[in-house]
Amino acid sequence: MTDTLKAARRIVVKVGSSLVTNEGRGVDEQAVDNWCRQLAALAKDGREVVMVSSGAIAEGMKRLGWTKRPKELHELQAAAAVGQMGLAHVYETKLREHGMGSAQVLLTHADLADRERYLNARSTLLTLLTLKVIPVINENDTVVNDEIKFGDNDTLGALVANLIEADAMVILTDQKGLYTADPRKDPQARFVDVAQAGAPEPERMAGGAGSSIGRGGMLTKILAAKRAARSGASTVIAWGREPDVLIRLAAGEAIGTALIAPTQKMAARKQWMADHLQLRGAVVIDTGAVAKVQLQGKSLLPIGVIEVQGEFHRGDVIAVLSPAGVELGRGLANYGSSEARLIARKASSEFERLLGYTGEPEMIHRDNLVLS
Repeated sequence: MTDTLKAARRIVVKVGSSLVTNEGRGVDEQAVDNWCRQLAALAKDGREVVMVSSGAIAEGMKRLGWTKRPKELHELQAAAAVGQMGLAHVYETKLREHGMGSAQVLLTHADLADRERYLNARSTLLTLLTLKVIPVINENDTVVNDEIKFGDNDTLGALVANLIEADAMVILTDQKGLYTADPRKDPQARFVDVAQAGAPEPERMAGGAGSSIGRGGMLTKILAAKRAARSGASTVIAWGREPDVLIRLAAGEAIGTALIAPTQKMAARKQWMADHLQLRGAVVIDTGAVAKVQLQGKSLLPIGVIEVQGEFHRGDVIAVLSPAGVELGRGLANYGSSEARLIARKASSEFERLLGYTGEPEMIHRDNLVLS
């Protein structure tokens, strides 16, 4: 892992709310300045760096005089709108002081779920990096609802790593890294220096949320590393107040917990499909189709579909489920849900009679199917 980060040219750094806002007391300008100094040093060393920063809601709460995180969506969005002003200002000021340009980029899941907007976001970020500008990314909390939320900025960081095909992701948090158990409760807990991203053991070790300010806990970071690994990016989880943590990591020093990506980078089109967090529907397939899709790499034919769930259109990304309901993968539907229900369990020779026209023989072509 030390060699991976040392060789990484494109790095996503994610920092959590408790660090950015000093446990909710407002944006910690000294801490932000410290990270910006390190980001600038990496950029001047020829690295391309992106910052994914939490803290807008917490800063807004402080500016509004709220001591308890609200539960109502409109109040959370109001806090985000107020806090985003302060957060963006501090990053812009500190990066400029260290000789770097900055840009604020606000994203929602809807931006990445739509293929055209996904490509637009990718092009914008890559252009900013070419211009030696450091993007500071946050979820656009002022417009999102539960249907289009990423859920937490750990997930957003992983999606950004996939979006720009980053070599590595660094998650800065208020913990040293991953332990075999919660060290605050179990004195026998051991620190985990390295593990494989996506392996079941790290997920079992991770617990719940560790802060009243942020929404993420260690488990969200482990799952984010798993998602980032799908595009070939390894992840380090480290304490955000470790002196010069980013510079030392980039120099090859072993700090925090390293979660190694076991796979090569996924093709961009398939990565886009894999990154859909919310799906419009699914198809359940029989055991014969499971074998053909999983073991033989075949396309999914309508004759293997035993149930159609939800309402979706041609071209939507849908899940492929086993008879037991386990997600096997996801892909682009050649038929909408109403048409799929008509041709399920039917051979392609019957399509014209059932639909009034002859379309593709596959429900999902293998080139448009990514397995879990």
